[in-house]
Amino acid sequence: MDQERAKELIQTTFKGSFHKDRFGKCMKELLHTIEEKTFTYPKSYIKASYSEHIQSMERIGKYEDEEASHEVDILIVRLKKERSLERARSLQRNYIASYLNGSRGGKQKDAALVAFVAPNSKDWRFSLIKMEYNFLKDKEGKVKVKEEFTPARRWSFLVGENENSHTVQSRLLPMLEDHR
Repeated sequence: MDQERAKELIQTTFKGSFHKDRFGKCMKELLHTIEEKTFTYPKSYIKASYSEHIQSMERIGKYEDEEASHEVDILIVRLKKERSLERARSLQRNYIASYLNGSRGGKQKDAALVAFVAPNSKDWRFSLIKMEYNFLKDKEGKVKVKEEFTPARRWSFLVGENENSHTVQSRLLPMLEDHR
């Protein structure tokens, strides 16, 4: 994609209030090939520990790399409170980590690109949450798998009408330009 078109796509997606179609289009351009496999998760899929903060979750697509060894879901999480958008990054990350770990039927995913949307807010949060696994030895010398996920700050951006989305633009622009 040429630089001007990439800039325009990023600005229309991230400089305004959340719009599902714009977000979906941007994710398609970024990943090139996503399977439009939409699914709205029923409230019963939201664990009780998150139900005070999470209204609903919808998958708008999924991406698999060429070797089919990594899966990334594209999600929209609707929050119940506007203040959760800025103050609950860890909660949001933990909720998605639980989702990635197979909380909805055992199927594990590697990562998720997520739009966290608060009610009546012109701003929203865009996050990449990725699972990572390390092998460690315990005190008895047994090898254990330790599960980790990306820190909340590293790939989580507050975007929207009231935000200067320079950082998310600078991260995504080179990726969109690489897709020719």
